[in-house]
Amino acid sequence: MAKVLVVYVSRTGNTEKMARYIAEGLRFAGQEADLKKVTEIKDEKDLEGYDGYVVGCPTYHRDMTAGMKTFLFIMQRANLVGKMGGAFCSYTHSGESGPMIFDTMQHVFKMDMVDLGALNLKESVIDTRDGIKACQDYGKAVGDKLS
Repeated sequence: MAKVLVVYVSRTGNTEKMARYIAEGLRFAGQEADLKKVTEIKDEKDLEGYDGYVVGCPTYHRDMTAGMKTFLFIMQRANLVGKMGGAFCSYTHSGESGPMIFDTMQHVFKMDMVDLGALNLKESVIDTRDGIKACQDYGKAVGDKLS
């Protein structure tokens, strides 16, 4: 069983819901999932001991939050080359943060990213049957890649 960290920023609770559904999908795939807010990660030592990382942030003004940008610098110091990864975001008007995080993890950190790309969901869809399933399926895809 692999251990996966699902770390997120959530201001309204929507990205946190996505993180929880993604963690369910990881568990469906037989993996262990730890959920943490980015504010719980103080330095790169807090990222040790995981086989995979799924990172999520809402999009505000077509960008990531400042807290997510700070967290990505911590991730970079952790040297996660070759580790499994995924990224997700919630949005109301545009969904740039997920792909930005995904690209950073793939091209800067040289992580082995899930083939699905970033999961982007409009906030109005998150609590629907399709939204929940999309998150669970994303988590399961990450979990299956770790098997």
